[in-house]
Amino acid sequence: MSTQTLKNAIRNISNFPIDGIEFKDITTLFQSPERLQELSDTMYEMYKDKGITKVVGIESRGFFMGPAIAIRLNAGFAPIRKPGKLPFDVLEESYTKEYGVDTIQIHADALDKDDVVLLHDDLLATGGTMVAAYNLVKKLGVKKVYLNFLIELEDLGARKLFPEDVEVESILKFDI
Repeated sequence: MSTQTLKNAIRNISNFPIDGIEFKDITTLFQSPERLQELSDTMYEMYKDKGITKVVGIESRGFFMGPAIAIRLNAGFAPIRKPGKLPFDVLEESYTKEYGVDTIQIHADALDKDDVVLLHDDLLATGGTMVAAYNLVKKLGVKKVYLNFLIELEDLGARKLFPEDVEVESILKFDI
């Protein structure tokens, strides 16, 4: 299956969640078992030799592939969620995104100094969510962090927001 086939499966929705945003709906990407398998295989091949011990998925679309790749990598999974969704002690980070301000949280005991983390989300656009998530993960003192996205909007240049020693990978790349 080609990258173009995967890209063609993504539905674009104009003016969602607010005017001016071209939303990339990935739910259509997951409707085919062949496309879902292709995504899983691609992510596994990217990270199988990196020593990943935990996959961290960002609410909510990072929860689709995050647990699936954790299983394939024989790693644990930890969620990053919106406030009020995690029942134990949390660390939090606020950030600005393309259509407002938000806050995310992670359990304070979700990761430790020996963890090699694959931090996963569906989309790299302006980078605000992932920068906040990266900061949260780093606060927990992990050994190494890899960043992964299903989609990257390359024209926005958000890769430059991360330190040069952090590997940033995207499966599908779009111009805006």
